[in-house]
Amino acid sequence: MTGATHTNKDMKDDILQELEKRLGAVHARQRLGIELERDQHIFGGGFNFFHPENWYSIHSLIRYTLQLTGFYGRGWRNTLDIQVRHNDILLEKLPIAFDGFTILHMSDLHADMNPPAMAALAETVAELEYDLCVLTGDYRAQTFGPIEQSLKKMAGLCTQLVPPIYGVLGNHDSIRMVPALESMGIRMLLNEHIALHKRHEAIYLSGVDDAHYYRVDNIEKAVEAIPSDHTTILLSHTPEIFRQAAFAGFDLMLCGHTHGGQICLPGGIPVTLDSKCPRYMGKGPWHYHHMQGYTSSGAGTCMVSVRLNCPPEITLHRLRCA
Repeated sequence: MTGATHTNKDMKDDILQELEKRLGAVHARQRLGIELERDQHIFGGGFNFFHPENWYSIHSLIRYTLQLTGFYGRGWRNTLDIQVRHNDILLEKLPIAFDGFTILHMSDLHADMNPPAMAALAETVAELEYDLCVLTGDYRAQTFGPIEQSLKKMAGLCTQLVPPIYGVLGNHDSIRMVPALESMGIRMLLNEHIALHKRHEAIYLSGVDDAHYYRVDNIEKAVEAIPSDHTTILLSHTPEIFRQAAFAGFDLMLCGHTHGGQICLPGGIPVTLDSKCPRYMGKGPWHYHHMQGYTSSGAGTCMVSVRLNCPPEITLHRLRCA
């Protein structure tokens, strides 16, 4: 065995030991094990049987088709036009101290896919004011392979963000990214929660690991020990666990994954959402029973760096007392 092989193995063992301390042996080994099982990346596994984001031949086909039809250039320019959305959320149990509390929500950055779009995003967020930043997954363009380039781009973006910053992993992300992301100041919530305090009052922020492909989300663990009379917010990469979240008692769910369709028909009608949830949850604000939700259309792109009738977005959620 070569010295380089020894070094790579030692690094993997160190990461595994660190993750086991944080998440427990079952979660860490399950997540890493599924990442190494590449056979089901296209068919099988997760909520959906078919995962087009992992079929790289179709990426080339879509790109070639858009080039032939003349839409590719316009679609690529649209990726740089990042919209800042504003969303007021009325919450019945919200403490008065948190009235007006503003959350910057970003999702699906796919940071290493389109460097000019990441530069535009960094420039946009640098001008915003908010109390908290949350990231709902998919920091990497591909679903397997190297993580270094995406981490480098994320590090650059983090220099423009104001802490505190919290995040969850998506179906494109490796759990091996967690130590590096946290070293940048992003506190990752992996079936965990944290209390946010303001003037002796508190609300709770929970986050689950990817529920779309890896299926290692654990809402029960994420809400464990949270007082039932407090406002609770859930971060999930995908909206597909909306039922579980609502009946677990969450007041608000922030998510992404769908890209709003990314390539849409006129009027913003998505061709596909790659998500097993009602289409009205595909982007923007929604309700399910007592729980409110918001699905971000995402700041980045997947498969091809093109957006049509679905601009990239980041959202400023302002919490208000009902």
